[in-house]
Amino acid sequence: MDLSTINPLVLIASLMVAATPILLAALGELVVEKAGVLNLGVEGMMITGAICGFAIAVETQSPALGFLAAMAGAALLSLIFGVLTQILLANQVATGLALTLFGLGLSALLGQGYNGLKPPPTGKLDLGPLGDVPVLGKVLFSHDMIVYVSLALVVAVWAMLRYTRLGLILRAVGENHDAAHALGYKVVRIRLAAITFGGACAGLGGAYLSLVRVPQWTDGMTAGAGWIALAIVVFASWKPGRALLGAYLFGGVTVLQLNLQAAGLAVPVQYLSMSPYLITILVLVIMSADRGRAALSAPACLGRVFHASS
Repeated sequence: MDLSTINPLVLIASLMVAATPILLAALGELVVEKAGVLNLGVEGMMITGAICGFAIAVETQSPALGFLAAMAGAALLSLIFGVLTQILLANQVATGLALTLFGLGLSALLGQGYNGLKPPPTGKLDLGPLGDVPVLGKVLFSHDMIVYVSLALVVAVWAMLRYTRLGLILRAVGENHDAAHALGYKVVRIRLAAITFGGACAGLGGAYLSLVRVPQWTDGMTAGAGWIALAIVVFASWKPGRALLGAYLFGGVTVLQLNLQAAGLAVPVQYLSMSPYLITILVLVIMSADRGRAALSAPACLGRVFHASS
């Protein structure tokens, strides 16, 4: 095994790219769960965003339109979940699982004519002299726009939840929807807005997979990324900053195992490929050991059906 082939700077830059789709999906789901809704359909929304973004980008030769289409497609899919669970009062767990199955099937149908095609390249963001800074320039300032959007979204979601009236209302709905309703807040509308935002974020993450991370379309290409995003929300205790840490941890392990394969590590490829998922599960088990802390962090009305009596 030749570890000299692994460049630490390239490794760090690559993990930022690998973590971006999961971070986007996790941030969207975090907002949804803060509103008291448990949407297990993140995987379905991500794969729908992946094919919508890929198809539109290929047809228009515009990655920007592809990303917008991915957000719109996944948001529309999430609205189906929202209508079923918030208006028709369907079970959130069952509906979320059905949404994932529906998204996987729909994406396979829509993607039949796009196998083997290459999307238009997504250019790097020109940050001027910052890109020429020794060491940091290559690691931090040589990425595309979506990487920086994901980082900005972490700060925006944190600030919104902590300092704004909107964040206070969102948290109130998630903690006690009956009290929020009694104060005059439109619980269903607020939750539908949060669900739509979560869907758009998941769609953007899916499009990043098909347009940048792995620039091609393959059935099932999310490969469990949506489930990892769901796990990261729990790992993060519903805090955006810790969601960033969790996503980058998973992205780092994913990139590292690929580099170890290239370096010729004498371990079966299958074990290396499953290592990111095993390590994520191990971290979740450790974090979940303190059940009291996890219970205090979770929104009190998470997954509970709201039915306005008046």
